[in-house]
Amino acid sequence: MDQRRRISIFGRMIRRGISLVLKNQKHIIKNKYNSFSNIINFYYSKKMAEEYDLIVLGAGSGGMASARRAAEYGAKVAVVENSRLGGTCVNVGCVPKKVMFNTCRIAEAFHHAKEYGYTFDNQEFNWNYVKTKRDAYIKRLNGVYQNKIDSTGVTLYRGRGSFVDVNTIKVNDTTIKGRYSLIATGGHPVFPRNTPGAEEYGLTSDDFFDFEELPKKIAIVGAGYIAVELAGILATLGSDVTLIIRNDKALRSFDDMLSDYLMVNLEKLMTVQKNSTIKEVIKVDGNNENNNNNNDDKPTYNLTFVDSDTVLTGFEHVLFAIGRRPNTDIGLEAAGIELNDKGYIKVNKYQETSQKNCFALGDVCGNYELTPVAINAGRKLVHNLFNNPENNPWLYLEYENIPTVVFSHPPIGTIGMTVDQAREKYDLVKVWTAKFNDTYFSIFENADNKVQTQMRLITAGDNDKVVGLHVIGMGSDEMIQGFGAAIRMGATKADLDNVVAIHPTASEEFVTLAVKPGKVYSKSVNNN
Repeated sequence: MDQRRRISIFGRMIRRGISLVLKNQKHIIKNKYNSFSNIINFYYSKKMAEEYDLIVLGAGSGGMASARRAAEYGAKVAVVENSRLGGTCVNVGCVPKKVMFNTCRIAEAFHHAKEYGYTFDNQEFNWNYVKTKRDAYIKRLNGVYQNKIDSTGVTLYRGRGSFVDVNTIKVNDTTIKGRYSLIATGGHPVFPRNTPGAEEYGLTSDDFFDFEELPKKIAIVGAGYIAVELAGILATLGSDVTLIIRNDKALRSFDDMLSDYLMVNLEKLMTVQKNSTIKEVIKVDGNNENNNNNNDDKPTYNLTFVDSDTVLTGFEHVLFAIGRRPNTDIGLEAAGIELNDKGYIKVNKYQETSQKNCFALGDVCGNYELTPVAINAGRKLVHNLFNNPENNPWLYLEYENIPTVVFSHPPIGTIGMTVDQAREKYDLVKVWTAKFNDTYFSIFENADNKVQTQMRLITAGDNDKVVGLHVIGMGSDEMIQGFGAAIRMGATKADLDNVVAIHPTASEEFVTLAVKPGKVYSKSVNNN
């Protein structure tokens, strides 16, 4: 801005200030310094919106990774967030959940200790002690995220951001402009529609992390990985858990080997109410004679079901983990950004929305709602925008062969296609399956304490390219990452056979499978 322009602007500011003084002289004199400062701030907020190379809506894992990487490339970046830094994963998702999963590992070790000659006089568990330490850890992580923002020069705006137009974001009373914008606002858990008492008395997965004590009796509604994980944690730590699912098993979209064996183990840990849809959640006051809670001043909750006379009673909590919806109440209409028929933001393979220079990633897009997916997609995106001086073809995340883990009991590791998916896509499919007891259980006398490891390898075509790899059992959560790298590189069964096994481990089974598959499916042959 040249000097003449600056003088002109300052002159208008002075004239406007004088005008306001004359209108309210007494007030201005009383607060002269404060009022003139307000005049200056008002003028700049209305006339000179701060401009950025990139504005990121949402300071979750995907948004933060994108913002920091863009800043490292030299971009001027702003992040808008109205809640704790780190988003769902850090605050009410992956990270605190893993702390609780690790707590369960200790409980399981105590349970198994006598098989290895140990005895303990006291195995008392203090939920609140773990919660306090877990919450302190999460608070430290919030601080780490703040430090990372500060160290990279990213500007943080605290408040709810909303589009004014495709290039302009309003945060509270502040307006900022961006050459590019990135929507990474995540999602939120939901309650079932048209279910009386569900939202009034029920909880969601977010509320799990607010429990001050271990629930005595709890109903968890849902068949996805969040429901399965939370149910397993609570049951392992001593809660009386009832898992309520609409169909005959949980994780129905997973390979049937995984979901079938998971159900075997879930039904050992807890009550599983199958083929059930809740009709109503009914509150029973603490002083009611029908209240089954030992602590009479607390209410309990009963559940009735659609098309059934079954009534389940006496729950301390009813927790719904039936799915999540994207956070899209951010003025998308003003920016002309389109949603798909499920309410997620439409994006192309480069994460670009229906508006040029406006991008979206993570849970708000509904494609593999996993933290590392959002991070990976975001880093590729900002590379394209700010680190591509030669204008090379843009990078993008291929949404296939993405490894993931379910921290269930036992844990699950999985990547690629199920058998059914592979048979639908390929003419020739081969399947290898292995079932065995981990050496951890080799000296156990109590058979009920033993948990199998089950593995499945799926290949396609004459060259036996690996298109699916699945495992459930002890250590599955730690073994899948390496195989994920191999499969992304196009590994075949022969490649796995060529690896020298590490013995004795569970993962060696994937590289020592038999030459001949257990099953072969060919569209040229009748497999029925």
